[in-house]
Amino acid sequence: MGWIARTVTVAALGIALAGCSSIANHRGYINDSVLVASVQPGLDNQQSVRATLGQPSFISQFGDPVWYYVSSRTEQAPFRQPRIRQHQVLEVSFDAAGNVASTNTLGMDQVAHIDPDSHATPTLGRERGFFEDLFGNIGTVGTGAPGAGGASGGSGG
Repeated sequence: MGWIARTVTVAALGIALAGCSSIANHRGYINDSVLVASVQPGLDNQQSVRATLGQPSFISQFGDPVWYYVSSRTEQAPFRQPRIRQHQVLEVSFDAAGNVASTNTLGMDQVAHIDPDSHATPTLGRERGFFEDLFGNIGTVGTGAPGAGGASGGSGG
């Protein structure tokens, strides 16, 4: 094998291996442990937390206010779905006066892995076959039958 063939083979192998590498992506809040540690219950309020940590990812809608800062790092191999590699949620709870009551950090152990069935959607009601779907409305359109959409839309009177 000549040096040209070896060079082409090595280059092709390098390109193939580069195409198999994962793509890393960060989503949401970028967690800075120094800033998170500086938020102190009893000392900080909503204004100081917003100035220190920025706008929360989302805010609770019920009960005492809780601000959530969500941070995720995903990796995606070619032709695959992204996978979460790191996930962290910072909860900052406030009392009724708007002062920090507590902070809590949640990790990957709290992530719920859901695998939806993409083949069928369960529905309530009668199972209809292909021909019932195809020919089911013949004779009912425009007759004024209950539930038939016809032009009269009524009792046909």
